[in-house]
Amino acid sequence: MKLIGSLTSPYVRKIRIVLAEKKIDCEFVVDSPWIEGNKVSQFNPLGRVPVLVLDDASTVFDSRVIAEYLDAVAPNNRLIPPSGRERISVKRWEALADGILDSAVAAFLESRRRDGERSQSWLDRQRRKISDGLQAMAQELGDQTWCHGSAISLADISVACALGYVSFRLGDIRWDQQYPNLLSLYEKLMQRPAFAETVPVE
Repeated sequence: MKLIGSLTSPYVRKIRIVLAEKKIDCEFVVDSPWIEGNKVSQFNPLGRVPVLVLDDASTVFDSRVIAEYLDAVAPNNRLIPPSGRERISVKRWEALADGILDSAVAAFLESRRRDGERSQSWLDRQRRKISDGLQAMAQELGDQTWCHGSAISLADISVACALGYVSFRLGDIRWDQQYPNLLSLYEKLMQRPAFAETVPVE
């Protein structure tokens, strides 16, 4: 089994953390749809990472689907509750974090467009979504130790990937100063090797 992805993608980071936390052996193949001559589309027709290539050469793509698959095939250290409202709670956290990421990625890419092609209204819209999402995260977390329950879950992993990416690409958004509870969670998670070893780099 191998994971195809880039070193900067927060969605890839999410899966790398899941693999490490669940102690699943998996080869990591660095490739990016932004690099000329990349082979990502050979494994995912949408040309996006991450892609998980299974031992039978079949593929799984989209980070939410991959995380679900990995948590199901390796029953140790479960990161997603099996059913009911607990499961929905964790998946809701993941949706919130991924929504922030979607807007952060969109804002970053838009900011790199040339003058005259860049849409400030589009940028402002994405940044509002990020701001509202971060505020919702902080309110949901409150004074809890973990996003859900009494142990690490996919909710915490997703939140950390979102926070890390915002700091990486949109450093002027100082969530760490505005939301001390999110900072406390992030710093605690960064003490775990799975998080510290997957910090995005150029």
